[in-house]
Amino acid sequence: MGSEKTGMASVEVQGLRSMLPPSVLLAITSVLFALGVCSTASAQTLQPYKDDLFAYPQTLKSEDNGAYLAVDYQEARDINERDEVPERRVKKAYVSLGVRSEQQDLKLSADIGDVRFVAVGKTEGASIITVYLHGKGGSRKQGVDDFTFGGNFNRIKNLMVDNGGLYLSPDFSDFDERGEAEVAALIAHYAAASPAAKVFVACGSMGGYICWKLAADASIAPRLSGLMLLGSVYDDTFKKTAAFKRKMPVFFAHGSHDTVFPVEGQEANYKALKSSKGGYPVRFVRFETGTHGTPIRMTDWRDTLNWMLSAAK
Repeated sequence: MGSEKTGMASVEVQGLRSMLPPSVLLAITSVLFALGVCSTASAQTLQPYKDDLFAYPQTLKSEDNGAYLAVDYQEARDINERDEVPERRVKKAYVSLGVRSEQQDLKLSADIGDVRFVAVGKTEGASIITVYLHGKGGSRKQGVDDFTFGGNFNRIKNLMVDNGGLYLSPDFSDFDERGEAEVAALIAHYAAASPAAKVFVACGSMGGYICWKLAADASIAPRLSGLMLLGSVYDDTFKKTAAFKRKMPVFFAHGSHDTVFPVEGQEANYKALKSSKGGYPVRFVRFETGTHGTPIRMTDWRDTLNWMLSAAK
C-alpha cells in the first residue's frame, strides 16, 4: 500500500502538468527538516474570521479544565434563524464569497489512480493544510459548499486563505484501503509542496474510517498534526500507532441525539484517551440535542485548529 501512495504524481490544471515527482519533493523535505528550515513556531495562530457568528452557544457543562464541553444547541436558533432556507442556504452575513477566486477543481494523477479534489488557497508554500473528508453519500463538492451547514465550510475556506494556508476537499473511492490510499497520495503531494505546514484532517461521519487509517499509515502519519472527528467513529487500534505515541491531538464533536453513531460510545473513547498514561491532548464538544450532522455545522474551526497548533509536536 505504501508504494501506491508515494510514487510519481502530478496535478493537472487546465491541461498543464507539474513534472516534479513527489518522491523528489519528499526527499527535499526531509533535508529541509533536518536543517531546521521547516520548523514552525509553536505559537502559530489563525487570525479571526467572523468569530462572533461562529462561536459556540452557551456552555452547559465544562470538565477536564475545559477539554470537555457540553454546549447548548437549538434547531430553531441554529438552523431556522441562521439560514435563509433551512439546511440549504445560510444568511449572507455568514459567508464571504471572494474566497471563490482562490478555489480550483483539480485532479491528481498518482500511482493509485486519479484523485479528484477541490483546493482552496496556496498549493505551494502554505502555512497550514486542512483536509476535509466527507461521509457516505458526500463528494468533494460538499466540503466547499458555501451555503450549507450554516456557512461553516465557507468559514474554513476563508480561514485558510486569510492565513496563507491550503484547504483540500477530495473525492475517494471508498472508506477502506483504496480510499485511504487516494487521500494519502493527495496529502503526500501537498505536504511535500508545503513542507513547513502542519497538516490537519477533519472527518465527517464515515470519513472517520479513513482518518484512523491515515493515523496508522507509516508513510503519511508522521506528517499529520491532528485529527478532527465530526459526528464520526473511533478505532480502538489507534493506541497502537506511532501517532498516538507522539500524542497527535484528537478532537471529537458529536450531537447528543446522533442516531447513527451514539454519543455515549464516542464520549467513552474521549475518556479513554484522556486518561492515558501521561495524559493525552484530546478535546470533546457535545452539542446538546444535536443530531448526526450538527458537528459539521457547529464546530468552531478556528478555536479547534488554534488548539491543535499549540498542542501538536
